[in-house]
This record gives sequence, structure tokens and C-alpha cells, in this order.
Amino acid sequence: MKREIQNAIELGRTTLGIEFGSTRIKAVLIGEDHTPIASGSHDWENSYVNQVWTYSLEDIWKGLQDCYRNMADEVKRQYGVSLHKIGAIGISGMMHGYMAFDKDGELLVPFRTWRNNMTEQAAKALTALFNYPVPQRWSIAHLYQAILNQEAHVSDIAFQTTLAGYIHWKLTGQKVLGVGEASGMFPIDLQTKTYNAGMVRQFNEAIADRELPWRLEEILPEVLSAGNTGSVLTEEGAHLLDVTGELQAGIPLCPPEGDAGTGMVATNSVAQRTGNVSAGTSVFAMIVLERELSRVYDEIDLVTTPSGHLVAMAHSNNCSSDLNAWVGLFDEFGKVMGLQADRNQLYSTLYNLALQGDPDCGGLLAYGYLSGEHITHFEEGRPLFVRSSGSNFTLANFIRVHLFTALGALKMGMDILLKQEQVKLQEIVGHGGFFKTEGVGQSVMAGALNVPVSVMETAGEGGAWGIALLAAYMLRKSSGETLEAYLSSRVFADKAGTTLAPRPQDAAGFEAFMQRYKDGLAIERAAVASLK
Repeated sequence: MKREIQNAIELGRTTLGIEFGSTRIKAVLIGEDHTPIASGSHDWENSYVNQVWTYSLEDIWKGLQDCYRNMADEVKRQYGVSLHKIGAIGISGMMHGYMAFDKDGELLVPFRTWRNNMTEQAAKALTALFNYPVPQRWSIAHLYQAILNQEAHVSDIAFQTTLAGYIHWKLTGQKVLGVGEASGMFPIDLQTKTYNAGMVRQFNEAIADRELPWRLEEILPEVLSAGNTGSVLTEEGAHLLDVTGELQAGIPLCPPEGDAGTGMVATNSVAQRTGNVSAGTSVFAMIVLERELSRVYDEIDLVTTPSGHLVAMAHSNNCSSDLNAWVGLFDEFGKVMGLQADRNQLYSTLYNLALQGDPDCGGLLAYGYLSGEHITHFEEGRPLFVRSSGSNFTLANFIRVHLFTALGALKMGMDILLKQEQVKLQEIVGHGGFFKTEGVGQSVMAGALNVPVSVMETAGEGGAWGIALLAAYMLRKSSGETLEAYLSSRVFADKAGTTLAPRPQDAAGFEAFMQRYKDGLAIERAAVASLK
């Protein structure tokens, strides 16, 4: 087996996926059987600068190069060969956000990430104009808000893209996006699988009085569906990726995708009636629809799969960050007391303890809003824990309520789909750090959504593996073979996993918690106001 992998590496029969997540950049190299053979990562954090959540360009490139180097070093350690050739590469990143460049390719304002809730005025106006949901984090909302704010840089825009699109552009020279990623920039026409031409025209008419020197279609990237070649790695791009100079140019790249699309691929959730939920720093559920929704909902985004099929997306900006902070506090307490506990053991112990708590968390209430939350209409975050004198304040309930509240805003969005729109969902596949402790996050999610939740053995590989699979699909698909067929027959046919059905008491307990969650939103608003 080792010799076969060595041959695949030397002959360039591998594919590489790199994904820029909120807290980690990860690279996964896979073989011809789609199994990961090496990986590398780089931890990073966004910064809050001048009331904007951002990452610097320096951090982007430093992180990419360190992540790639770690992966290439693992290849050398495990297989004794250097990485010169790769069959295909894919780049993925956090969806949405705003990166605007001038004619010289210079970034005009710091990268505004999906985490910023600063575009409410624009999002509402565009939703009304298009009669189509435009969330605050969409790129077009950021652009329109900048226009409404009369920001000086707007007249200098020559190109606008996302983080994944930016990296792909610098590696290849091509300004393109995968259709799934593009659907987080601007509404997509499901027939043409590119930007909705009628809505582009409406936007241009809406800003005509601003007399800007560009039209929208001139500054957006080209849209490509899965399976198309997004371009090839240039000499300059190869050096940007691998500063040692070992990696050769000329490698094809698949269209860059967002983390939502790669999550769908990594969980084989690209066909109708399938869905996946990614839970980590943020949490979002993606459900592939059989029909369009009956009306526009502020809480539901409409995006597409990497093949251009309609997807309903319930997205919450906040998930496990506040919970992680509490675990860190317990870790600090243990050290002060002279106790030595492995961080993974600490998570496992506390998470499993939560399963022993009261079904409704004993009357406790928490909001893990580290940042703003669009579903519940908060521009700023204020993590908050609340209890009454009659609450059952135990450690088990304390951890349980923070697991529950990590899914609170998501639950409000999913109830629209499952209860109001009667969307059919046989099961949902979970992935991300929320599911790392076996059985715990899976059980909580099943109770929250009241549907079976599956976690695959490959779930830990996440979106980096997903974009590597899209690169492999581009490289190896047969004529006429759809992405759905490729994944089902070639990738997931023999993949194992576990499925947990919701227990009635857990579903009822989560509903009871959600009533407190909704009733207590006024408390959270008061907390935000008091600290401004």
C-alpha cells in the first residue's frame, strides 16, 4: 500500500483540497481512492479592527503557506518523497464577505468577513427589490451598504470576490467562482446557473443615480459549475503556495467553492431530500430542496449546491465559541488546583456529563452571542448566562444549556423549513467540531431538529476533504457523470458512520428550552444595550 501511494504522489495522481475556516486553515491530500493520505493545518483567528471582523492579507498568505508546508512535510515523512506534482487542486473558504480590489489588484478596504452584521439597511432594501432573500453577510449586501454609506473606495472598484475567489485568482490569474460560492455573492438563476440577469439589471438601475464608473456584471467573477476546470496554477501561484519552489506549475484547479458547498460534498448531501449541518465557530444547515419555498424568509438563505441545485440554508453566526470559552475556564481552574487534564479529555468529560442533565437544562438560559446574530436581529454580541432562583443549577445542566444555546438560532431557522414549509428530510449528516465528542453533539442535534443525525467516519476531514473531492471529480469524472452519481458510487459507497434518532424526551426538552430562549431575547437585548 505504501508503495502504491508513493507512486501516486510521484506521478501526480493525487488531488489536494485547501479550506480557509474561521479558526483553522487545513490542507488534505487524497489518493485515487479518495482517501486522505496526508494533511496539514494552520491555526488563525480573525481580528476586530475598527468595528470590523477581518483577517489581514499577510495572515492569509502566511497561513496558506504554513498549512501547505505542514502537509508537504508529512508527505515526505510518511512516504519518503517530495511533492512536485498534484493531479488537481481545489480552494475553499468561508462563504460570503467582501473583498474589493482596484484596477491594480490592490485591496481597497480590509476584508469584511461573514461575521459582520453591518449591512441591515442594504440587505432589507435588496430583499425587497429582488423579492429574494439577501442576507447581511452576502457580498452584494456589503457592496450596496458601502454605496449607501457613500464610502470613497466604491468608485475605484474593478473586481469584487470572496476569500476563496481571491486565493484562486492569485494562484491562477483567473477571476472565477464555483456556482455554490457565487450564490453567496448574488442570486443565481437555476436555469442558466449564473447570476440572475434580471436582478443584475435591477441592481444597476437602483444605483444609476450614483454615476459609478462600473456596472455590476463587470466587477463580479465568472461562475462555473462543478466539473469545470477553473484554471491552472501559474509559476507565480506555485511559488505563492509552496515557497520552497518544489511544486510545479500547470496543475489544474477546480472552481473555488465556499465552506457550505464543500460541507455538502464531504457529507454526500448534494441530492434532493438530503441535508447536512456544519457546527463549529458558526453553525449552518443545508437542505437540498425539491421545490422553491412558498415565500421569502429573512431567516433562510437560498444558495446552491456546487452543481447549481437549490438549497435552503439556515445559518447562525454563533455556535461553540462561548462554550469553548467556558471549557477554557474549567481548564484554567484545574491548573490552579494543580490538576492536569488533557484538553480533549476535559471536553469529553464535560460533554458526556451534559447528557445526564435535565431534558430542558433545568430551567437555565444562555446566549452564546460572541458576535451579532442575524436570525434574532442582533448587530453585536454579548455572551450571557441567566438562571432563576428555582433553576436546577448543576454542572451537567450548565454544560447542557450551552450545548443547547449553540443551536438556538439555528433551530429557529430550521423550524421554518421543517414545520412551516413541510420540507421532507430523511436524516441530516453532521460534521464539525461540535460532533467531535462521540455521540454528544449528535444527540443534542437530533433532539434540536427532531430528525435522525448521522456522523460519518470521514466527518473529521471536513471541507478540505470536500474541496479535494471536487478537484477529483473535475479530474476523473466520466462523460455525463453527475456530481451526485460520482459521490454516491465512487466515494461514499463503502463509507461507514453512525446514526442517532432523536429521543422523545430530548426533543420535548429542547422545545421547552426554546420557549425560554425566545422569551428571554429581551434580556439579551438589554445586555447589549447596557454595555454599548
